[in-house]
Amino acid sequence: MANIHSQKKRILRAERERLENRRYTTKIKTYFRRLEAAVAAGDDATADTEHLELVRTIDKAVKRGALHKNTGARKKSRAARTRAGQPAA
Repeated sequence: MANIHSQKKRILRAERERLENRRYTTKIKTYFRRLEAAVAAGDDATADTEHLELVRTIDKAVKRGALHKNTGARKKSRAARTRAGQPAA
């Protein structure tokens, strides 16, 4: 454990930021699973809304720094391919 006051604050801040990044990445994974389920079920309306929400969340995560911009672009590309009915991998 750190003895310096500013370092203690930095440790707390790093933990807060880690949890926020974790929230973004977890949310993205959840929306991706929902999108895949909607496409598999053939529900176009739900797939459209899930895709839109997924892309918004990815953009926010990239803007906040939770994801690298290339990672965000790759995830959006895979989401678009999944939405079109092609395999994501």
